[in-house]
Amino acid sequence: MKVVVYIKNKVIAVIIRFFMHTMNFFITMDDKMVLYLSFDGRSYSDNPKAIYETMLRDAKFDKYQLIWALKEPVIISGCKVIKRQSIAYFYYLSKSKYWVFNNKMPDYYIKRADQVYLQTWHGTPLKRLAHDMPDLGITYYRSKQTYQEMVSAYDKDSQLWDYLISPNQFSTAVFCSAFKVNREKIIETGYPRNDILTTVSTGKIQDVKEKFNIPSNKQVILYAPTWRDNAFNLQGYTFELNLDFTKWHKILGDDYVIIFKPHYLIAQHFVVPNGLSEFVLTMPATADINELYIISDQLITDYSSVFFDYAILNRPIYFYMFDFETYRDDLRGFYLQVPKALPNDICYTQDQLLTAIRSGQFDFKRLAAFNEKFNHLQDGKASKRVIDEVFI
Repeated sequence: MKVVVYIKNKVIAVIIRFFMHTMNFFITMDDKMVLYLSFDGRSYSDNPKAIYETMLRDAKFDKYQLIWALKEPVIISGCKVIKRQSIAYFYYLSKSKYWVFNNKMPDYYIKRADQVYLQTWHGTPLKRLAHDMPDLGITYYRSKQTYQEMVSAYDKDSQLWDYLISPNQFSTAVFCSAFKVNREKIIETGYPRNDILTTVSTGKIQDVKEKFNIPSNKQVILYAPTWRDNAFNLQGYTFELNLDFTKWHKILGDDYVIIFKPHYLIAQHFVVPNGLSEFVLTMPATADINELYIISDQLITDYSSVFFDYAILNRPIYFYMFDFETYRDDLRGFYLQVPKALPNDICYTQDQLLTAIRSGQFDFKRLAAFNEKFNHLQDGKASKRVIDEVFI
């Protein structure tokens, strides 16, 4: 089965590469056209969204044509929306002067010499990436790539990057190592998507709560775990929900609401236990997590990079790492010394986690020191710095 899928994918890639070569020969590039793609078209979100919305407000780009590609197109004010992998998608991929993408792209992309590929990436890394990951002799991702196939895919994409956004000095060093990218390509600007976290108003928070039907009189906890490399099926990554929301409700009570937002690569659907539909709200993969940040009073995560961003809000962060040793020793491993370098200690069991939350105690001095190292560039102007560097 693996051989059949591999051959099929290779044939499709060859056909698409030929198609793109042909389109690049016949289609004239437009110097004032920008194509945006976030998480491979899964959502209108993240750094591409922040850059797009900043450009939309800037009169210097009034004559630019801005294009968004989505797997499931929706109406986005101010731009043309196309379906990813459609004929129109490949047309605009060829015609656009600028590509603004936030994750690794397929190796069949053909980039013109004078096109500009802005790779925004999507997080300060805690877990090791690409070349920095250990070769454990396992397959990676649901595509069943070997280690060498995985790093080769990163290499093919990173060679096309003209710019790579870094949120801090730490990430710059990691990206150079993990992606084998030249330092000159990296622009250390802070993350555009985090501009909203430094400028958010009370009115905006209330608007988002109303959008998601979140009661304004309750404490909101965002639970945002990530995926594991060794847990996947044909549909995507799977996740073991190693907790009991009924127990959470019993201990935390009706004063709390849990927003459960699995990583966008986690394919399975989670069913909320009977009677807890007002206590646990499961968010779709397409939900913009920045909106969930601003309405949450506390964050619970594991190895996801979400805590780097959430720290900007100066709100409590808890780490629930029930499989810590396995993840550290058998899967990715970490760039940081865990838990020493984190803004809080680790909870290994849900009892420890719930006790920590109920105590109401949190070391904000430790969080401030963490922000000084990782978020000193997040001043609400990162989008403008990126645009001034890349487009003007």
